[in-house]
Amino acid sequence: MQQVVMAGQMSRQESLRVRVIDFGHPWEWLRKGWKDIQAAPGYSLTYGTGIVLLSGLMTLLIILGQLTFLVPFLVAGFFLMAPLLAIGLYQMSAHLERGESLKTCQALEAFKRNQGQLGLVTGFLFVALQAWLLTSVVLVVMLFSDPFPTFENFIPVVFLSGEHNLVLLAVTLVGAVFAFGVFCVMAITVPLLMDRHVDALTAMRTSARAVMMNPGPMLLWAGLIVLIVGVGLVTFYLGLFLAIPLVGHATWHAYRDLVPRA
Repeated sequence: MQQVVMAGQMSRQESLRVRVIDFGHPWEWLRKGWKDIQAAPGYSLTYGTGIVLLSGLMTLLIILGQLTFLVPFLVAGFFLMAPLLAIGLYQMSAHLERGESLKTCQALEAFKRNQGQLGLVTGFLFVALQAWLLTSVVLVVMLFSDPFPTFENFIPVVFLSGEHNLVLLAVTLVGAVFAFGVFCVMAITVPLLMDRHVDALTAMRTSARAVMMNPGPMLLWAGLIVLIVGVGLVTFYLGLFLAIPLVGHATWHAYRDLVPRA
């Protein structure tokens, strides 16, 4: 009997249907995300402000620890962790979609809905972040010619001098590969896991299938995410207070649009 139940659960997980969309859908997701911000500006922008403060605190600790050279790599790694950081925003959009109050809406509540599988995804993202940091630093060390800059002048020498374009090109290409790989398997994975009781591998496969079935629109969506969040990052994190809520709410609507319920 238990085997029959497990087989039934697996068949339901594997039967998640993915829609084919067009280039207008990413813009519609942003429109709906903006509408969610307007519906609950206090909650959404407070969440975004928390991300700004957390990012600033982490950067400050890195600088105080004399690891300034890691800052640009961690800023790039922010894109890898963003799908998880926005989990509270997915929860807000879900409440707004159902017409429920946000007074009891908490990110922890969203995590508890499927905490085992979301824990696996969290571990995957941390491993991806560590792999990115290690790979990027090793690339810089291998490609940089003597004399190697000190920690204090690493960023001005490598990133601002214009004399080490090969290093920057290699790091950019590797970063793009990391970002695209994570985007494929994480584009809608977190909202899918908090909304439905499926396993992490099923959710990641569904996300990858959504990207593969809609390469053009999903690449547009990825580009919009990089543009919006990138503006937030280059404004010394201040723009993240709006960028993260907008992208977070829009990602919920992307999931609901790409993986409709039966």
